[in-house]
Amino acid sequence: MRSVRLATGLVLFVYVGTHLLNHALGNISLAGLERGLLIQKFIWQGWPGTGALYVALTAHFLLGLWSLYERRTSHWTPGEVAQLMLGLCIPPLLANHVVDTRIAFVELGQNKGYAQVLYSLGVTSPFFGWMQVLLLVVAWSHGCCGIGFWVRIKRWFGRWRSALLCVAVLLPVLALLGYMQGRREVIALAQDAGWRAVALRAAVADTSMQNHWFADLRNDFLLFDGGALLLVLTAKLSRALRERSAGRFRIAYPDGRKAYAPAGFSVLEASRLVRIPYASMCGGRARCTLCRVRVVSDVPLPPPDRSEQRVLERLGADSRSVRLACQLRPTHDLAVWPLVQPKAASAFIGRRQLSLMPYERFGAFMFIDMRESTRLAAIRLPFDSIFIVSRFIAAVCSAVVQAGGQPNQFLGDAVLAYFGLDTDPLDACRQALAALPLVARNIDALNTVLEQQLDKPIRFGIGLHCGRAVFGEISFREHGTFTALGDPLNVASRLQQLTREHDCEALVSDEVFRRAGISTDGIPSLEARLGGRDAPVPVRVLRNARQDSCTL
Repeated sequence: MRSVRLATGLVLFVYVGTHLLNHALGNISLAGLERGLLIQKFIWQGWPGTGALYVALTAHFLLGLWSLYERRTSHWTPGEVAQLMLGLCIPPLLANHVVDTRIAFVELGQNKGYAQVLYSLGVTSPFFGWMQVLLLVVAWSHGCCGIGFWVRIKRWFGRWRSALLCVAVLLPVLALLGYMQGRREVIALAQDAGWRAVALRAAVADTSMQNHWFADLRNDFLLFDGGALLLVLTAKLSRALRERSAGRFRIAYPDGRKAYAPAGFSVLEASRLVRIPYASMCGGRARCTLCRVRVVSDVPLPPPDRSEQRVLERLGADSRSVRLACQLRPTHDLAVWPLVQPKAASAFIGRRQLSLMPYERFGAFMFIDMRESTRLAAIRLPFDSIFIVSRFIAAVCSAVVQAGGQPNQFLGDAVLAYFGLDTDPLDACRQALAALPLVARNIDALNTVLEQQLDKPIRFGIGLHCGRAVFGEISFREHGTFTALGDPLNVASRLQQLTREHDCEALVSDEVFRRAGISTDGIPSLEARLGGRDAPVPVRVLRNARQDSCTL
C-alpha cells in the first residue's frame, strides 16, 4: 500500500506541478494563460489523463486515511505533522474548485477558460479566490513534504538538494504572481460590457440554479470528508481501547531500559511511546532501514512482509534475528539491540551513508601525531595549548580533505584519516600519498603563523598503511561514531609511533606504493618489526615528507 500511495502521490504532484507552470504563464499575459490551458486540458481531460487523475485522487485520499488510522503512536516529527495537517486541509480547499470546473465540464459541458475562472474568483467570489491561492500553497507544500521523505534517502539527493529547493520555492511563487497578474488583467477587461457579454455567456458561465446545485455538491463533499475523518478517529479510539484490554508486551534493551506497549504496536512505536530515542527518517515506511534491531530473545516473531523482507535482503541480514523496528509488531516479550544509534539519522543526512550496517572494504589509513604536545601543555596555559592543538588538527584535516580523504577520529593531538571509502584501491593509495606533502606544507605554514608563540617549530609523525578493514558504527546509547577496525589501522598506528625512533616524518608501507603503482626507487627502506606480528613489515622512510614523497 505504501508503494501505491507513493505512485498516486506522484501523479497528483505532477498534476499540481503542471497547474503551477500554467499559472506562471500569467506573468506573460492572459493569452499565454489560455494557450497553456489548451495543453493542460489535452493532458488531463483526455481519457488517459482523466482516468489516472481520478484513480490517483481516490486512492491517495483513502490511503491517507488508512495511514492516519494505522499509526498508533503520538510521536510525530515536525515534517510529519506538517505533511499530515497540509494533507487534511486539501479536500475542503479543493471542493469548490473541483465542482466549479471539472464537474461543470463533465455534467454541463461548460468549457471554462482562465478568463471565466479568474472573473469568478476575482470579481464574483473573491473569498473563493483567496481560497484558491491558499490551495495552491497547501497542495504544493504537502507534495513537497511527501517527495522529500522519499528522495532524501537517495544517494543523489545531496548533490541536487539545492536545485530541488529552488524549484520547490520558485515555482509556487511564480504561479501566484501569474495568478495575481491574470486576475488583475481580467478585472480590467471586465469593465467593458461587450467583453462581459462574450466571456460570461451561458455556455461558459454558471446560472443561478447551477450555482445552487454546485453549492449543494460542495457541501455534500465537505460532509463526506469530515465524516470520513471522524470515522477514522473513532476507529483509532476503538482500536486503542481494544488493544489495551487485550494485553501488552515488553521490550527490553541491553542497558536495562524497558518499554511496555499494548499488543499491536511496533517496536518503534512502543519505544517512542516511553521516549526511548531511535534513528528513523522515513516515518515508519520501511525505506531508510535506520531503525533496524537485532532480536536477542528466543521467541517466535511474526514473519516480515514483502517490503521489510526486500529491505533485509538488500542489507544481507537474516530476518530471524535482524528486523526493522518500524515493521516488527511482537506478540511476545522480547529483548532487542538497536544496530544504529539515534544520532545516526543526522549523520545519514550529512554524509549520505546508506550502508550503516558494518561492511568490509579496502582502504588506506593514515595516523598523524603532533610531537611533544605533552611538553607544550606543561609550559603553556590550557587555553593556549588547546588553541595550538586545534590549529594543528585543522591544518592536518585540511590537507587530508584536499587530497580526497576523510578525517575520522581525533585522538588528543592525533588524527586518524582514511582514504578509499568511495574509490578503488589504486586511487585510495594515490590520494593517501598525495596527502603527505600537503600535510607537511600546511604544518610549515602553521609554524610560520605561530613563530612568535612557539619556542620551536611543531613536528609531526605519520604512519601510513593499507588493506581491508571493517567500516561501521560503534556506539553507546546516543554516543557513537562511524569508524574502521582492522589490522591495517593497527599497523598504521604502530608505524606512526616508530617515526620517533627513526627520526623521520613518515613511515609508509611498501604495500601502499605497490597498490598505487608508484616506484620506490631512491626512497630508503627498512623492515619494521611490530609487536604481535611474526613477520616484519617492509616500509619506506620519508625523512622529509615535502621532498621525499612522490608527486602524482
